[in-house]
Amino acid sequence: MPAAPRRTRRRTYALLASAASLATAAALTAALPADAHESHHVPGRYQDVQLLSFNDLHGNLEPPSGSSGRVTELQPDGTTKTIDAGGVEYLATHLRQARAGHPYSVTAAGGDLVGASPLLSGLFHDEPTVEALNKLDLDVTSVGNHEFDEGARELARLQNGGCHPADGCYTDQEFQGADFPYLAANVLDDKTGKPLLKPYWVWKKKDVRIGFIGVTLEGTPGIVSADGVKGLSFKDEAETINKYAKVLQRQGVQSIVALIHEGGYPASGSYNYDCDSPGAGDGISGPIVDIAKNVTPAVDALVTGHTHQAYVCTVPDPSGRPRMVTSASSFGRLYTDTTLTYDRRTGDIARTAVRSANHVVTRDVPRAPDMTDLISRWNTLAAPIGNRPIGWISGDINNSGTESPMGDLIADAQLAHGRELDPRTSLALMNPGGVRAGLTYAAKGAEGDGVVTYAEGFTVQPFANTVNLQDLTGAQLVQVLKEQVSGANEAAPKILQPSAGLTYTLDLTKSGADRVVTGSIRLNGAPVDPSATYRVATNSFLAGGGDGFPTLAQGTGDLVGADDLTALEKYLTANSSAASPIAPPKADRITVVR
Repeated sequence: MPAAPRRTRRRTYALLASAASLATAAALTAALPADAHESHHVPGRYQDVQLLSFNDLHGNLEPPSGSSGRVTELQPDGTTKTIDAGGVEYLATHLRQARAGHPYSVTAAGGDLVGASPLLSGLFHDEPTVEALNKLDLDVTSVGNHEFDEGARELARLQNGGCHPADGCYTDQEFQGADFPYLAANVLDDKTGKPLLKPYWVWKKKDVRIGFIGVTLEGTPGIVSADGVKGLSFKDEAETINKYAKVLQRQGVQSIVALIHEGGYPASGSYNYDCDSPGAGDGISGPIVDIAKNVTPAVDALVTGHTHQAYVCTVPDPSGRPRMVTSASSFGRLYTDTTLTYDRRTGDIARTAVRSANHVVTRDVPRAPDMTDLISRWNTLAAPIGNRPIGWISGDINNSGTESPMGDLIADAQLAHGRELDPRTSLALMNPGGVRAGLTYAAKGAEGDGVVTYAEGFTVQPFANTVNLQDLTGAQLVQVLKEQVSGANEAAPKILQPSAGLTYTLDLTKSGADRVVTGSIRLNGAPVDPSATYRVATNSFLAGGGDGFPTLAQGTGDLVGADDLTALEKYLTANSSAASPIAPPKADRITVVR
């Protein structure tokens, strides 16, 4: 067993919705061209191509736990039920079954396949996930923001292979890299002015050709480590796609799919809700809607991601025609099956014939033996590190809600670590997107119920951000709290998780910064003094102004502590035992008015 690899610096974006997946299913209602209905009688002109897609896997090779491993299904009587979903052993089986009987089938992804991964993958710089994706026969993917967590050089290694520069090879075989191309059309190298990776890729089967253009969200630099995107520029998504659509058309490729690591928010929490029932595009909101409305009509479908939501919707293209926009939740819980009808006469997709639906990666199918073997091999390497107990809990500590018990626990751990570094530390704030999972009471292995293992802690906090201390005035602290619901975060609030002693009211009936009720803000029962100085603990991502909190970047007297997982481990070890487990925080520090 090699020495435990040093966890590299990773960052996060705010997960804006509940951990439970959202999903939809829809189909374009317009009819095929008249003679297309006769395609089975007139062999040759029309060819159905199956497009299977998924996004935001985040290295979840094993079935995710808790709400991260469930989707919600709408029942005929209007009630809902949850279904356990996810795990690459099952995803492989579902994809292989879906491909059966479809000689023209291509599999694509929308980014964030690695990064913020559980220990099984993250401990090994996500080599296990790339290996699994190769076995899944993934054909192509866009980059996401998390593909830049460890920088452009590490992304190039994931693409091309080779042993890790610091940690070396984990097995007796050199890492081979991805069999599929990562596309990064809108990520430019500042030195050359050219895309960091391939901007597009063309899938070919006999005389059928479909071009894929891949982009990540333009705002990537604001949500990842500055080190990870040094020397890179991120360009407008729609403008970039339109540019390369023309390039593909000049090459004679008329059928085009855009893979976009940016997404939207559906109007329902059930995966089988009809997104288009109110009218085209009404079923989702968010950044992807504006992008879709500005992407050239030459693009036939948009596979999206980033928001961890699931939807199959139509959004009008610039010519007013409906066009399919899909996303398959996250963590491998769903996959999208889209039928693209290719017209050999024009070389284009018959857009009115596009059909699409999201399908649950249920766990009631046989496990794919090659994936079981892969997980077992890497678990053998990870087990001595991952199985170590770091604490005990008396019940599930969930990661859901505006203020989550898990978020509060992490904030408390960072406050305790801050006070070890500097007894003057007053409070801690944790970004919700950095809390990747909750802790479950039920044992996952042989450790016993209530035992928290290092692997479980790693799944909660996989980024290796450091705990940073800085001085803020009371006025700045109030401003930070208001930035949760204003500025860059006005449309989609990012509510920081507070440590014990910080309380206030969040009035969601108001708008903008007024949603944080200034007069209600208390620290240990006392109003915050605008002119006083407070020592605040955050992670290094927030301390740099990440997630739309520019005031946090203005702090002074910076002191850098241990990484966030170490802080959580020390807190759990100090405050829990088998005889006296820690109870889930009540998540009652923020009073929410709706």
